[in-house]
Amino acid sequence: MNRKKMIAAGLAAVTSMTMLAGCGGNSNSSSAGGDSAPASGSQAADPAGAQSSGGGKEVVIWDYFETDAQKEMMQNLIDGFNASQSEYTASHIYVPFSDYEKQLTLGVASGELPDLVIMDGCGMASFISMGLFGDISDADVKWEEYIAGPMESTMMDGKHYGIPFATNCTALFYNKDMFDAAGLAYPDENTTWDDFKEMAKTLTKDGVYGFGNAATNTDEGTFQCLQWLYTAGGSYTDIKGGTDAYQLMQDMINEGSWTKEVVNWTQSDVNNNFMAGNIAMQQNGPWQIPGIEANAPDLNYGVTVLPKRDADSGQATSILGGENMGAVKKDDMSGAVAFIQYYDQTEVMVEAMKMYGSFPPKTEAAKDAYWTEDPIQSAFITQLETSIPRGPSAAWPSYSAAIQKGFQEVMTSAKTPEQAAEDTQAAVDAVK
Repeated sequence: MNRKKMIAAGLAAVTSMTMLAGCGGNSNSSSAGGDSAPASGSQAADPAGAQSSGGGKEVVIWDYFETDAQKEMMQNLIDGFNASQSEYTASHIYVPFSDYEKQLTLGVASGELPDLVIMDGCGMASFISMGLFGDISDADVKWEEYIAGPMESTMMDGKHYGIPFATNCTALFYNKDMFDAAGLAYPDENTTWDDFKEMAKTLTKDGVYGFGNAATNTDEGTFQCLQWLYTAGGSYTDIKGGTDAYQLMQDMINEGSWTKEVVNWTQSDVNNNFMAGNIAMQQNGPWQIPGIEANAPDLNYGVTVLPKRDADSGQATSILGGENMGAVKKDDMSGAVAFIQYYDQTEVMVEAMKMYGSFPPKTEAAKDAYWTEDPIQSAFITQLETSIPRGPSAAWPSYSAAIQKGFQEVMTSAKTPEQAAEDTQAAVDAVK
C-alpha cells in the first residue's frame, strides 16, 4: 500500500461520521445509524416516546443525528424553544438512520409516533402519501421566504406538511497546490465539461486521479451522480435526454482521470481521498468542511460551482440535499406547529445551521455574512441557485434504484452509454 493510500485508510478510520446530504439507504455518514450515544436530553431506547423534563405539554421530535455537532445543535435548539415559552416542553429521540423509515412505517400502523419528524427531504413525499403528516398550511410561517426547491419537497397538492430544516448541495472542490504545480488555472463558473475533462486528464499522474465522486450503488450515489444527467439535459424521468453525461463518465473513467473506484465510494470515502492527496478534484458538500479543518488543516483547496456542459449553457445543476421537519398528523398538532414557528425565525435558523454545518433553507437567512463572506461557503450558496430536489415523488426509492443501476453499468463499462440509457429509461418508465 503506498503512502497516500495509507493516509486515506487512516483518515477513514479516525474521521467522525458526517452529515448525509443525499438520502436513502446504506451510507458511511451520520444517517447510516451506528452506536453513537444520544446527546444529553435525548433518548435512544424507545422510539415511541420520550420523558418530558419540565412542565407543559410534551413535544417529541425524532432525529437520526449522530455527530457531536449535530447533537449539540439539536439540544441547543430544543433548549431555546423550551426557554422561549411555558406551554410546551420539547425533547428529542435518536433513531438510527438504518431503522428510520421502518420505525415510521410501524408508527403509522400502531399510532405510536412523535409530534415532529426530521427526515431526508427526498423521503417526505412517500410519507405524506401514507398519511403520516398533517396539513399545517394555516401555521404562522413565512412560506414565501423559503428557497423553492426545499419548500417543494415539504408540500403536496398545494398543502404544507412541514418546513425545510436544512439544505445543501454538492459543488467542486479542487486542490490548489496540484493545479499550481500543473500550471493550470483554477476551475470557476466558466469551466465547461471539455475544460474539466482536460484538467482531470492533466492532473492524473503519479498515483493521483484527476477527479472522484460518490457513485456507490445507493441513493447516496444517486444524489451525487444525478446532477450530471440533469446538466446534460435529462431528468430523473428523461434518462435518454442525459445520455451525454453517461458518455462523459465512461470516457473519463476509461482514460483513468475519473477514478473507477467511485462505484464503491461513499461521500466520506471521497473526502478522505481528497484530504490524502489521492484525487485532485472532488464533488462533495459543505458538511465535509469541518472534517477537512480538523484532519487536513494545511490543505490548500478551493470550492467552485460544478462544470457546465458547454460555453453556451448556464450554470450547472446540483442536487439538493438536507432535511425537512414534518408535523405528524394528530388530533392536537399545536405543539408541533409551535416548534416549527419557533424554528421559522431567521435568527434561530441561522444559529442552528452554523452549528450543524449546512445552509439555512430561507433566502434571508442564507444571506448571513457567515456564509456570504466566506469564499468556500459562498460557492455553495451560488451553487444552490440552480440546485433541484430529487423528485419529489412518493416512488422515489424505486426511481433512485433504477437510476443508480444505470450509472453503475456505465462506470463499470458493463454497457455502452446508449444501451444503459435505453435500459434505464425503460426501468424508470416502469416505476408506478
